[in-house]
Parts: sequence; C-alpha cells; structure tokens
Amino acid sequence: MKTKKQFSPEDIEAFKPESKVGLLATVNAAGLPHITLITTMQANGPGEIVWGQFTEGKSKENVLKNPKTGFLIMTLDKNLWRGKALWRESKKEGPEYVRFNKLPMWRYNSYFGLHTIHYMDLVETTEKASLPLAGIVMSALLTKFSKAAAKTKKAESIMNDWTVKLLNKLNTLKFLSYVAEDGFPVIIPLLQCQAADSRKMVFHPGTYTRELLSLKEDTPVAIFGLTLAMQDVLVRGKFNGFKKHQAVNLGSVDIDWVYNSMPPLVGQIYPPVEMETVEEFEA
Repeated sequence: MKTKKQFSPEDIEAFKPESKVGLLATVNAAGLPHITLITTMQANGPGEIVWGQFTEGKSKENVLKNPKTGFLIMTLDKNLWRGKALWRESKKEGPEYVRFNKLPMWRYNSYFGLHTIHYMDLVETTEKASLPLAGIVMSALLTKFSKAAAKTKKAESIMNDWTVKLLNKLNTLKFLSYVAEDGFPVIIPLLQCQAADSRKMVFHPGTYTRELLSLKEDTPVAIFGLTLAMQDVLVRGKFNGFKKHQAVNLGSVDIDWVYNSMPPLVGQIYPPVEMETVEEFEA
C-alpha cells in the first residue's frame, strides 16, 4: 500500500463534493477505537484536513485528549483514500467557517449550521484506490453462507434487531478500525462483514486480506455500519482471530458495546445507561 505525505491537486478537488463518505477514527480515554461519519471532511491544501462540527459526540471529545486520528474518504465513484492526521485546533470563525456555512447543506438548514471547524495536519495518505467490488461481493456471499455456524448461541441480546438488520444488509457500508502500534487508529473497509447473531460480527478476509490477517487476537476493534439512507451505527468488541466455519475462514468479533451516532439523540445503547432523575434546575 503506497503512501505519500501530501494530497495532490486532484485529491483536493475530489474531496470537495458534499456527497461523499468521510470517516474519522479517534482513540478514546481507554485507548479504544471510535469511528464517526464526517461528510464535511475536505483537504485544505496539500498538508491539511478540515471538517465542520454541528453535533456533539465522542469523536469531538476524543481529539481534544488524543490528537492522533485516522481518516477515510470515499467518493461516489467508489474511489477512496485512507490515512493518518494529527488534530491541531478548532475555530468558531474564520474563512473556513464562512465557506463551510455557505455550502447548500448548511446555508439552507432551518435548524442548525456548523458551529466549529476542526483543523488537522496530514501525516500520511494512500494514493487514490478503487473499492474492490468483485472481491467484496464474493467475500460477502461466503460470509453469508457460513455465518450461521459461528453463532454464539447465548440468549441475552446485545445488538437489537434494528442494528442486526442494518449490519446484515449487503448494501450497507461497513468499516473496521483498530489502534495500531504507533497509536494512530486505522480504518479498513469491511463491507462483507455481517452479524452472525446479536452478539457476534463475522467476515471473510477476501479483500484487504493482508491487513485483516495481520490483526492480532484480542485486539479491540470498532465496526461502523452506514446505509445509503445515511443511517448508521457503531459497535465495538474484541477480535477473536480466524477460524473455519463450514470450510470458510471467518474472522469474528465479540460485541460488547453499541453506540448510536445519529442525531438528534447521540449516545451509548449497550451496555444500557441508567436514566438519572433531575432534581435541581438552574434558573
């Protein structure tokens, strides 16, 4: 996988459209990976990435404590770039703030605009690469054929029915992230990944094979699912390594955490968060 230290003029132009997939991977206080959809992500010159914030969430908290991030940008023609960046600062004014809020999606939004612009220094990026669709389809079919044999057979559910159905749709985009030895989170496209049941995700390593096979057992990973209708969910758990199920080599992840990153109610779904009674109100 070839990498470079700067975006080319062609890269910068490709990132400009609002209609694209932009993912930001961050590391939380416990050292675990987190993935967020950031469609506003753009290159602000050959060595800088900028993105706008309109909701609160874990990724915005994470970058303030740990500036090491991973990113993925995928355009509508299925070309993608992946890399590493260091969060540097945020601003609530300036030319980027004005430019972003003049974009159609935010200029005509009746409820909210972008209130903060974040700036990141590029560390490295891959060259433009096409999504390997043929390999993904084959891996998805092998995963679907063999996943029943990987069920946990435990009664208690972790992912609800809506989450399982979203992650099992063959047209749902899925991505895996883990924290590499250098402390930067890495994002790997994993569209073939599916839920074996409400507690386990499985995948055949037919695409991005070298990266997936290099994952170590017990590595904490996050898996982000995104539909074309912009519905998304984030799950996290430990990678169990690879094992054959019905003669198919499957990697598996035992899920122990589920997070809703869709507005208006962003927050943890599993383990359940207890509701606190509000007894005092400020004037």
